[in-house]
Amino acid sequence: MRWIGWSLAGASVAAASVFTARRALLARLLGLRPAEHRVTVTRDVPIRMPDGVVLYADHYAPQTGGPYPTILIRTPYGRPGELGPLGVFEHTGCLLFAERGYNVIVQSVRGRYRSGGVFEPFVNEAADGRATVAWIAEQPWFEGNLGLWGPSYVGYVQWGPAIDGPPYLKAIVPVVTSARFSSLFYPGGAFAFESTLRWVFLIDATNRHRQSLNPAALWRLMVLRERILARALHHQPYADADRIATGASVPFFQSWLNETDPHGSYWSQVDQHRALHRINAAVHLVAGWYDIFLPGQLADYTALVAAGKRPYLTVLPRAHTDLALVFEGMREGLWWFDAHLKGRRELLARRPVRIALMGSNEWHEMDFWPPPAVMTRYFLQPAGRLAREKPPADGVPSVFRYHPADPTPAIGGAVLSAKAGPRDQRPLESRPDVLTFTSSPLANDLDVIGPIRLCLYVCSEHEHFDLVGRLCDVYPDGRSINICDGIVRVRPGVGEVQPDGSRRIEIDLTATAQRFRVGHRLRVQVAGGGSPRWGPHPGDDRPYGQGCGGPVLLHHICHDANHPSAIILPVVDAAVRWAA
Repeated sequence: MRWIGWSLAGASVAAASVFTARRALLARLLGLRPAEHRVTVTRDVPIRMPDGVVLYADHYAPQTGGPYPTILIRTPYGRPGELGPLGVFEHTGCLLFAERGYNVIVQSVRGRYRSGGVFEPFVNEAADGRATVAWIAEQPWFEGNLGLWGPSYVGYVQWGPAIDGPPYLKAIVPVVTSARFSSLFYPGGAFAFESTLRWVFLIDATNRHRQSLNPAALWRLMVLRERILARALHHQPYADADRIATGASVPFFQSWLNETDPHGSYWSQVDQHRALHRINAAVHLVAGWYDIFLPGQLADYTALVAAGKRPYLTVLPRAHTDLALVFEGMREGLWWFDAHLKGRRELLARRPVRIALMGSNEWHEMDFWPPPAVMTRYFLQPAGRLAREKPPADGVPSVFRYHPADPTPAIGGAVLSAKAGPRDQRPLESRPDVLTFTSSPLANDLDVIGPIRLCLYVCSEHEHFDLVGRLCDVYPDGRSINICDGIVRVRPGVGEVQPDGSRRIEIDLTATAQRFRVGHRLRVQVAGGGSPRWGPHPGDDRPYGQGCGGPVLLHHICHDANHPSAIILPVVDAAVRWAA
C-alpha cells in the first residue's frame, strides 16, 4: 500500500542528466507523449486545515507558459523531499505529469512525516482532502481544472473530496483501491491478516522519525522486514502480532480486529461507497486481476453505473505490489486528465471498459463489465475429477482435516506481499489438508471472463470453520497456477442447511479474465484456510485473533447427484468478435 519517492537535491549535473534520459525512456515505454516542459519544484508548502493543523506539500510546476491544470496527490507514504534515496518513483511520477503541462501538488496526510496532527487511518482524509482542494482553488496558479490521482491509500483519499465535490474537480483516477475498505479487511467474513499486518509494519517503520526516512528506518524497512514479519505472521494468537512486528500494540490494528460489523459506526465513517452517486467528477478506475482491492473496485464500478454515471474501468494483469502497476496507472491517469482537464475529448473514443485477457497477449474493450457470458458449471467428481457432466448418484464424499495449530498455508494470490500474484501451487496441493479436482485436458481454448463462484455441499461436525476455494490453470508440464480464489467464514446462519444436515456454501472467487489454453486443465482447490493471508480459524467461535490452536476440523465435501458441488465459470465464446 505504498508509493515511494526520491529527491534529486544535491545530485550532480551528470547524474541528473542520466535520470532525465531514463525518465524519457520510461515515458516511451509507457506510450506517453514527449515531455513538453522543464519543471520547478517548491518543497514544504504549508497548507493549514480548518482545525489549525498544518499539512505540508511539494509543488511541481512547468517553468514556462500556462496556466495549467492541477493534479493533487495525497499520500501517507511521504513526499519526495522526505524519503531520501528511496523516492525515485514518486519523484519520477510527479515529473512525468508536470513535464506534460500539469501543476502537481503532492501532500503528506495528517500525522505523517512533517505534516502535523495524529495519523488515524481513513478517519480524517475526507475533511482534509476537501480543505486541500479548497486551498488549491485559491492559488494564483490555479486555472480552474483539478484532478486527483493515486494508488491504494493514495487512491482511497480521493473519494472524500469527490463526493459532493466542487465543479472545478473534474476527474479522479483511483488506482488499485476502493471506496469500501471493510470488505478488504474482512473478505468473506475472514480477517485479511497478512495484508493488514504488512501495512501496519510499513506505517510503523516509516513513522519512527517524522521529518524524513533516515538510515535506521531504511534498515528496518528494507533489511529486517521479512525477518520480523515472519515471526509475527506465524504467531498465535495473532491479535498479538502487531506487538511482535512493531514492539507495541497498534491501536488501529486492534480496532480493525474488533470492528467486525461493516455497518457499524467505525466502518460507516470509513467506507465511502454509499455516497458514490454524489460524485460528479469523471471516474477512471484502474484495477489489477491479482490485486487485494479487485472485488471492492469492481463493486465500485457497478455502483457508479447503477447511479447513472459513466465510469471507465481498466484492469491490468498485476498484483498490488507490482511496481509496473503504478507506472501503468500514471499512463491511464495522464490520458484521462488530458481528456477531462485539457479538453481533449477525442481521447474518450475508446470503449469504457478495457481488460487484459491473461493467458494471451490480448486486450479487449467493451461497453460494460462484465461481458455477456454463458455460466458454465464444472462439477466436482469422485476421485478428484472435474467435469461438465453431473456427478454420479452414489459419489463418495471427499474428506480433509484442518488443523488450527498447523493451518493450511496460501501461496501467492491477492495479498500485500512481494510473493503475491500467480504462483505454482504444487507444494500446496501435495498437502493432505488440500483437496484438488482436475479436468481432462481442454480440446479448445476456453475464455473465462467475469465473476466466479464455487458452490460446495459440506458436512462437518463443527458449526464454525473456514472454507477456501481456488481456481487454477494446470499446464501440460504439471505447473498449477492460481487464477483467483476466495474464502468464506462459516458460522450458524451462513449457507443453506439441507434436509440431510449438509450445508450448501457459496464462495465468491472474485473475478478474472483468463484464457485456458488447449491442452491445459482446470483445477479447483478446496481447503480449510490459507494462513497467514487470512487469519487462521481457531475451530470455534472465539473472537478474531484470539485463538491459539484448537480442535481438528473434519470436513466432507459431497459431490453426488443430490449434492452437485460445482464451480460456475462465465465462459465467453472465443469465436465471437469482441468488437461486435
